[in-house]
Amino acid sequence: MYQTIFFDLDGTLTDSGPGITHSVAYALNKWNIKVEDYSVLNAFVGPPLAESFAKYYNFTPEQCQKSIEYYREYYVEKGMFENSVYPGIRELAAYLKDAGRKLVVATSKPEEFAVQIMEHFGLAQYFDRIAGASMDENRVEKADVLRYAIEAGSYDLSGAVMVGDRENDVRGARENGLPCIGVLYGYGSREELTEAGAARIAATVEELKKCLDK
Repeated sequence: MYQTIFFDLDGTLTDSGPGITHSVAYALNKWNIKVEDYSVLNAFVGPPLAESFAKYYNFTPEQCQKSIEYYREYYVEKGMFENSVYPGIRELAAYLKDAGRKLVVATSKPEEFAVQIMEHFGLAQYFDRIAGASMDENRVEKADVLRYAIEAGSYDLSGAVMVGDRENDVRGARENGLPCIGVLYGYGSREELTEAGAARIAATVEELKKCLDK
C-alpha cells in the first residue's frame, strides 16, 4: 500500500485539455499558424510548453518563450478554468486522505496556476502540498518538480509512488527513484506509458484506487 502519492495535475486529476488547447491555439495564431482541429494540440497536455512548441512547431528557444507569454494571455483570462475534475477523483482523494495517506501534486504547470485550479475545484483540501513549475521556467521538467516537492516536504519515499498520464511523469518518477502508475483516462496512450516504463497501468479511476491500495 502506497503511503505517499505524488499526482500529476493535467490529465490525471483534471481534464484540462480544452483550456490548454485553446491557449496553445491562441499562441499559434499570434504566429499566423491556424489550427482547424484542436485535437491535434492534445499532445501539449502534460509536457512542458517550451518542449512541445519546439517539438511540434520547430520553434527556436526565443519563439518558445514568446509563445508561452502568448499562451498565458489566454490561459489566465479564460483557459485555466476551461477544465473539469475527472469523475471519481474527488472521492478517491477524500478516501486516501481519510486513510492517512500523504497526497502531493507535482505538475509542470506553474505552481501559482496549479494552486488556483486546485482551490477552485475544491481539491486543495485533500493535498499535503501543491508543487509546480516556476514561472520563469527554470523548474519545469517533471523530474525537477518532483525533486522540489520531495525536498520541500521531506517525504519518506520507501512507500511512495507517482501517478500520471504521460511519459514525462514516468521518466520524472524514475529519475527520483520512484515507480509510476500510468492512467489511461488522461492524454497518454498505453503504448507511451508502457514504453516509458510505468510500473502499472490503470484504465479508470477505480482501477487506480486498487493499484494504490495494493
